[in-house]
Amino acid sequence: MEENKLAVKPLGLLMLELSIPAIIAQLVSIIYNMVDRIFIGRIENGTNAMAALSVSLPVITLITAVTRLLGIGGAPLCAIKMGQKNQKGAEEILGTSFSALIAAGVIMTAAILLFHEPLLLLFGADESTLGMAAEYITLYALGTVFVMIALGMNSYITTQGFAGIGMCTVLIGAVLNIFLDALFINVFHMGVRGAAIATVIGQGVSAVWALQFLFSGKSILKIRRKYLKIRLKVLLPIMALGVSPFTMSATEGLVQISFNNQLLKYGGTMAVSTIAVLFSLWQFVTLPVQGICQGAQPILSYNYGAGNFRRVRGSFKLAVVLCLGYTVVMSVIFMAIPRGFSQIFTEDEQLLRLCAWALPLYVIGGTTFGAQICCQQSFMALGQAKISLILACLRKIILLVPLIYIMPAAFGGLEGAAKLAAPVADLVRQPGPVATIFLAESVSDVLAALSTSIVFAGFYRKRLADRP
Repeated sequence: MEENKLAVKPLGLLMLELSIPAIIAQLVSIIYNMVDRIFIGRIENGTNAMAALSVSLPVITLITAVTRLLGIGGAPLCAIKMGQKNQKGAEEILGTSFSALIAAGVIMTAAILLFHEPLLLLFGADESTLGMAAEYITLYALGTVFVMIALGMNSYITTQGFAGIGMCTVLIGAVLNIFLDALFINVFHMGVRGAAIATVIGQGVSAVWALQFLFSGKSILKIRRKYLKIRLKVLLPIMALGVSPFTMSATEGLVQISFNNQLLKYGGTMAVSTIAVLFSLWQFVTLPVQGICQGAQPILSYNYGAGNFRRVRGSFKLAVVLCLGYTVVMSVIFMAIPRGFSQIFTEDEQLLRLCAWALPLYVIGGTTFGAQICCQQSFMALGQAKISLILACLRKIILLVPLIYIMPAAFGGLEGAAKLAAPVADLVRQPGPVATIFLAESVSDVLAALSTSIVFAGFYRKRLADRP
């Protein structure tokens, strides 16, 4: 059976089999997320359009966060149940998660449609960006249920070891989204509306693909009608473990809001556009590493449930080497060629100059990110909800968000680009608050990686090191 390979197949081959499709899926997801920004950055008034997209990102991030709370949190629990040979328990988790995602998606759609304008203003919109941001997010909201099903249910496909099917879930939606972006934006000239509609259609097709597999005979775990009722005794453990990825995603929205507001204050709309580009490039670091962790998760969870601790140790060691190696290499490449990567998103010369200056400040701490994310995700894979939650809060809530506000206040310099005749030239030439805002990301990455690694080392010695 498919589960058995998680227990017996050589770790190196198994990690490759599960991680490579997951990494490809994450790289495709980068394209999926980037393609709107690439097209939008090249439409008329593209700089303001990029800023409008930037202030919309926290809403999108919140949708992803709730999906992780109700969906992805249950995937490790399913694998642990499978390792314990408890098929009924695993399918109860799957069915409850599916129903909870649909209910939450309907509620969130209504909330966004009703309250999008005050939300966008809170997230950093101004007169030049509010109209486009509202146009984008109201259309995107109509696909909320599709987004949540595609992302949430796909985690239950990959946790069974069907990494190739999980990759196709992402790939199908991404390819369709790229095609429709080109059609709606370049041919029909629909601007941000076209980008939003393309995303909704792509996610809808991905959701259908994931569901047809989970209802089919090919899946080890199936969505069964008798398990669709939302039972608190099943939902609460899902949410307990899902709080960690929820916090990671929700705090990403808080981070985006903090960056947008501080950069608007000290650097103006151009600086807000810059962080939209940096967020997009940072995904080249974070998402493939998450793919490695996704490949390791079924192995860790299944064998932890089966009591095979030797295999758990081997899986973790291999995963942390891959994660740390990747983040070091990618961060160095970004620092070496910042302008070249920024050109993916914009042709505006002033925005390019600011991005090329800011990117090395933003990613230098990313060299340590692999250790932090691998240890934190491993806690989740092993069912350690409390520790995983604390570490998820550490990097962003405890460190990054306060630093975004503290560091520019602690350093003198520019009061705001609105007062400058040539804002980009002055921002690049003079160290000041804007530089410290970008550097806050790197400082928090280093501190979080050190703290998380120390905590996991203690857990490893006590719970994993000496067990057979």
